[in-house]
Amino acid sequence: MPKRNLFVLLLLLAVAAAAWLARERNADGRRLGELLSTIEASYLEPMDRGSLFDAAVAGVFSRLDEHSTFVAGDRRDELEALLDQEFGGVGLELVEVGEPREISVLSPVVGSPAWHAGIAPGDRIRAVDGASTRQLTLDETFRRLRGRPGSAVVVAVEPAASSAAEPGGPAASVRDVSLVREIVRTESVLGDRRGPDGSWEWIAEGETPAWAFVRIVSFGERTPDELRRALDAIASRSAAGPRPTALVIDLRGNAGGLLSAAVDVCDLFLDDGVIVSTRGRRDGSDAGDDAVVDVRRAAPGAVLADLPMAVLVDGLTASAAEVVAACLQDHGRAIVVGSRTFGKGTVQSILPLSDGSGLVKLTTAEYLRPSRRNIHRRSDDDGRDDWGVSPDPGCGLTPTRRQLEALESWRRLRDIVPPKGRAGDATLPDSWASRPRQADPVLAKALESLRTDGSP
Repeated sequence: MPKRNLFVLLLLLAVAAAAWLARERNADGRRLGELLSTIEASYLEPMDRGSLFDAAVAGVFSRLDEHSTFVAGDRRDELEALLDQEFGGVGLELVEVGEPREISVLSPVVGSPAWHAGIAPGDRIRAVDGASTRQLTLDETFRRLRGRPGSAVVVAVEPAASSAAEPGGPAASVRDVSLVREIVRTESVLGDRRGPDGSWEWIAEGETPAWAFVRIVSFGERTPDELRRALDAIASRSAAGPRPTALVIDLRGNAGGLLSAAVDVCDLFLDDGVIVSTRGRRDGSDAGDDAVVDVRRAAPGAVLADLPMAVLVDGLTASAAEVVAACLQDHGRAIVVGSRTFGKGTVQSILPLSDGSGLVKLTTAEYLRPSRRNIHRRSDDDGRDDWGVSPDPGCGLTPTRRQLEALESWRRLRDIVPPKGRAGDATLPDSWASRPRQADPVLAKALESLRTDGSP
C-alpha cells in the first residue's frame, strides 16, 4: 500500500475513534436534554426550563460534598465581590434594627461615595430610588444600592439624631442624597480601632506594655498586601517609639477565602519551611500519596521575626484561616489561643462555564498541615479524631454567649467609621473605652499566655 494511502487510512481511523469517544461523552448530555424536554413538553403543570435545569444541577451537586456548588446570579456577584474585595456601589454597611424593622447604617466605607456625602453611622435608610425600605429586605436593599460604576442612585436618608428624637421621623427630616456608584474596595485586615480619619490604629489602646493587634476577617486578593502595610506600620511604630512587646493575629469568625492569600500571609512570618501541602484527586494507582502532593514553601525574609505572636481562633475559623493558624503553630512561630477550629481542609476551585452563565465551585484538593496532620473533619469524625486546629496546651477558652454578645457590641462601636470631617461621636457609651483585654476574655488569655511563654 502506498505510504500516502496508509497515512490517509490512519487519519480516518483517528477521526473515527475521536468521533466515537465524543459520542460516548455526549450520550449522557443528550439523555439529560431529552429528559428535560420531555418534562417541559408533557408534564401536567407548565414547567420553566430554567427551573428544571436548576433542579437537575441541585441533584448533581447533592451527590458531592457540601462545599461544591453551582453559583449564578446574585450569589455569583457576592462570591466574586468577596474574593476580589471590590464591588460597584455606594459603600454602606447596613443592619436591621428596631421594631418595626428599620434599615440603619452600621458604617460607611472610608473614601466611598456614601462617606463623602456625609452619611453617618446610625442614619436610617428610608428609600432607594423611591422604593421604601419598609417593603424591602436587607438583601434587596443591598442589591438596589449596588450597580454599575458611574450609574446614579438616590437614597432617602434620615439622620440618626432625628430618628432618636422622633421615632418614625417626620418627612421633613428625610433628605434625598444623590450618589454616583464607584468601585468600592473592602478591607480584610482590621486593627484595634478607627482613628479620627477612619484609618486603623494597630497598637492596642491604653495597654502597658504596648502590643499590636491585627484582625484578618477574610482572605481575598488584597489580603497579603493589606497585612504587609499593617506590619510595616507596626514596625515603623517600633522604630519611632516604645516597641510593642507582642503581636496578636485574630482569626476568629474568619471563614476562609483564597488559599493563595493564606499562603502569602504565612510567608510573611516565616524564613523557610513548608506552609501547606495540597493533595489532589487520587487516581487509584499504587504510586502513593507523595505523587499527588503539591508543597508550598516559605521564601526567605520574615517580618517582625523577634516579636512573640499569638493567633486567636474559634469554632468559626475555617479553611484558609485554618491553614494560617496550623502553619504558624506547627513552626512554633505563634501560640494558638481560643477554641478548636471548624475543620474544613478542602480546596475549592472556581471554574466558569463556557457560556458565562455561572461558576462551578468544586472541591478539587485537600490540604495538610506542615506536620502532615489532617485538618478536614469528615462526616463520621467526632471530638476524639484528629481534625482542625486546637489551642496550645493551657490556651483553650470558649467564651459564654453573654460574653460574646458584649464583645460584639463593643467591637462594633470601635469599628465605626467617623463621619467625614468630624472626629467621631462624643456620645459613645463608656464601654467603648474599655481596654481590649477587659472586653475580650480570649484576648486576655492570649496576653497572659504570651507572658507565661517568656515574652516581656
